[in-house]
Amino acid sequence: MNKLRKGDQVVVLSGRDKGRKGAIVTVQADGMVVVEGINVAKKHQRPNPQRQIQGGILEKEMPLDPSNVALWNAATGKGDRVGFKTLADGKKVRFFKSNDEVLDV
Repeated sequence: MNKLRKGDQVVVLSGRDKGRKGAIVTVQADGMVVVEGINVAKKHQRPNPQRQIQGGILEKEMPLDPSNVALWNAATGKGDRVGFKTLADGKKVRFFKSNDEVLDV
């Protein structure tokens, strides 16, 4: 079970996009995360008429290391660390370490 999942709201902790918030689009197999609208790079795309690909300069979201993002805690208004605990019924859930609020119900 990963601490970060697709759809989670995160805040960037370091880099040129420090302080910006966004939703996780994908979590890659190596653990890297792609955040919507964050860490955008420009890619020069060559046209390919056979595949109906138009050329130009495209903007592409690049992956971030999970250590550079923190889960957004709306209750505190800051990024927060996440831990795991087991509920009484045996279900394993994530929780915010600052206020013990359970994320997965």
